[in-house]
Amino acid sequence: MSKPIMLNAFEMMVPAFQSPGLWRHPHDQSRRYAQLSYWTELAQTLESGGFSGIFLADILGQYDVYGGNADASMRGGVQYPILDPTLVISALAAATERIGVGVTASVTYEHPYLLARRFTTLDHLSNGRVGWNIVTSYQDSAARNLGLTEQPPHDKRYDRADEYMDVVYKLWEGSIEDGAIVADRTTGVFVDPEKVHRIDHEGEYFTVPGPALAEPSLQRTPLLFQAGASPRGLSFAAENAEAIFFNGYSTRLVRGWVDTVRRNLVEKGRSADAVKIFTMATVIVADTDEEAIAKYEDYQQYVDADAALALFGGWTGVDLAGVDLDQPLEYVESEAHQSALSTFTKLDPTRVWTAREMAKFISIGGRGPVIVGSPSTVADELERWADEADVDGFNLSSVIRPTGEEDFVRLVSPELRRRGILAEPQTGQTFREAVLGKGPRLADDHRGAAFRADKASLPV
Repeated sequence: MSKPIMLNAFEMMVPAFQSPGLWRHPHDQSRRYAQLSYWTELAQTLESGGFSGIFLADILGQYDVYGGNADASMRGGVQYPILDPTLVISALAAATERIGVGVTASVTYEHPYLLARRFTTLDHLSNGRVGWNIVTSYQDSAARNLGLTEQPPHDKRYDRADEYMDVVYKLWEGSIEDGAIVADRTTGVFVDPEKVHRIDHEGEYFTVPGPALAEPSLQRTPLLFQAGASPRGLSFAAENAEAIFFNGYSTRLVRGWVDTVRRNLVEKGRSADAVKIFTMATVIVADTDEEAIAKYEDYQQYVDADAALALFGGWTGVDLAGVDLDQPLEYVESEAHQSALSTFTKLDPTRVWTAREMAKFISIGGRGPVIVGSPSTVADELERWADEADVDGFNLSSVIRPTGEEDFVRLVSPELRRRGILAEPQTGQTFREAVLGKGPRLADDHRGAAFRADKASLPV
């Protein structure tokens, strides 16, 4: 029997996410993205299908590189307008019992003291079912809106991220001891001051005296996701991530990243399997292969090529407006999303991409594979990817939202269950327990564990 497969839904609170133009399809309901019922109903559907989590991406600016402005992305609804995903988590938790919610927040633009309280609050309100996708961001438009002339250089953003994690680990793991909340009606003591510690952090980027504001939650530190595939991002992930998300169009490409992660984990003193690895896939499923292929062909007529190029420009910082679309893409140094550009230019020596081919490819499903077929065909392909790429699961995007997710739950989840390979969360588990199969807190060999009150030298 194949190894168990975990599933997350890859979503964003926008009208057009990974398949620009498909919001125009008559079966698409993405226009409801600003309605709470859209998201609570989706979470309930995914939970019924055995999904471990719903993964909410986020950006803090417009995609305004293509053509030198944001016109194409606005016309196509490409990740704009966009809502704040952290605000929906409590509602999703209240509407479900088992599914976790991973949400993106940027270490470049969020202050660690405030982020620490927000995630502790969300972890309390979700009974330990929240995860944090740690990103350094990649848009100049976000930097300008948040007081900078441009975003900091790529590796400097990770330098800041290293210190950022020191701060939040001190707040989550070391500032308030277990047992600090006494709530003793007889003595009149609610919090034992001797078990609450200042963190007195003073570094290059942050000065945070502390202590933490919120009492420790079930997980203390939320389940930690990371999605960077650049060399600097992979190094950061080996120290901090518990789950990693890759985007690649072939098993060979993703396997290269996976093997690097496993080596890096061991070099950092962690076990090679300390991290669960997910890769993106888009599934188009119907009762038969022929019906699924007909769906895929139908979707092609709604593709928006300009919006796809705007999406690419936003990811990479490279403006393809006015270029010869049939010339091969070339790698250029950029302070944007380096792994997104390198995916199409230099990581696979067997494939040369033109701008036209790239735009067509990402128009349905973004940068991952598109799997089309019957439930059996889809399950076979998911198993092949899990085996050849050595991944633990998939972040699944939907072409038609939420119909694609509903089709998957109706058709593919039963097939995976029949095969005994769907790794489903259980009621009462934290997100960390459901994904890692261990306890609710950080593993002892994780970098953050060194900041626990019984290990760290934190002044009172």
